[in-house]
Amino acid sequence: MKNLACTLILLLTGMASFGQTLEELKDLKKQKEDSVSAIQGRIDDLNKQIDAFPGWKIGAFGTIGGSISEFNNWYAQGFPNNSSGRIGITINPYARLDREKFFWYNNAQINLAWTKFDDKDDPADEEGFRQSNDVFNLSSLYGYKLSEKLAASALMEYRTTLLNNFNDPGYLDLGVGVTWKPITNLVVVIHPLNYNFVFSKDGNDVFESSFGTKILATYEKSFSGFDWKSTFSGFQSYKSSNLSNWTWTNSLAYKVWNDIGLGFEFGLRDNKQEAVNFAIQNTPDTDPTPTFDSVDNKLQTYWLFGLTYDF
Repeated sequence: MKNLACTLILLLTGMASFGQTLEELKDLKKQKEDSVSAIQGRIDDLNKQIDAFPGWKIGAFGTIGGSISEFNNWYAQGFPNNSSGRIGITINPYARLDREKFFWYNNAQINLAWTKFDDKDDPADEEGFRQSNDVFNLSSLYGYKLSEKLAASALMEYRTTLLNNFNDPGYLDLGVGVTWKPITNLVVVIHPLNYNFVFSKDGNDVFESSFGTKILATYEKSFSGFDWKSTFSGFQSYKSSNLSNWTWTNSLAYKVWNDIGLGFEFGLRDNKQEAVNFAIQNTPDTDPTPTFDSVDNKLQTYWLFGLTYDF
């Protein structure tokens, strides 16, 4: 009986000691987590001071590796309708200079991929990897500050494909006007004096250059591990609405481990010149030639999902 009582006392003592040790470990864990949070807060403060320091800011984020995607009516590339598994890269590099009296913002978007894919327009498509995604945008904006939120500005923007149909078509906007920064991270460019150069190797009457108004809006935000960039680029021709166009792209990346994460990107575009040109290229010679009035200008779309790396 005495041995049983001693055993029970030892067990209760061990359990109490274990419970106490577990609580101590939990308290220690909480203290460490609080310390990590404090350190991260100091790091974030230092990063903000670095970002605010005058000089060039250079960086990039994008999606690399494997992904799945679907394109519908994306006329600028060789295969406008396809669903696929792919290997490739999308990257959004930038180089920006912000001084007291002026700023100079340079941005690019590159989206390239090679895939084994289902070309919806060709039931007997070839085997093996071939180029599928092909988007290239480059912009350079210079502004002289008139106030904290308003600047006189000049913009150069070039849009084309790199791997397939390079500069066919290609779009070059050159213009002047004003740049407005109403809130943090949002830049709105309005250039009523803009010329839209359109390049094409076919030499048909579909692609035509013209004067018009250029609107470019970019919003970037980092929050809770997410990096988000949204860009709208539009041109309103003074000559004809058939020569107007717009493109809207969104990139979202979430950090999972270190600089590696998951990314999602989608784009929308409306360009009647590309729609008519695509219809002409795919219409038999015996049929009537498509025109701006006869072609259904469908909305162009693309999206992709994959791994990301913050460069």
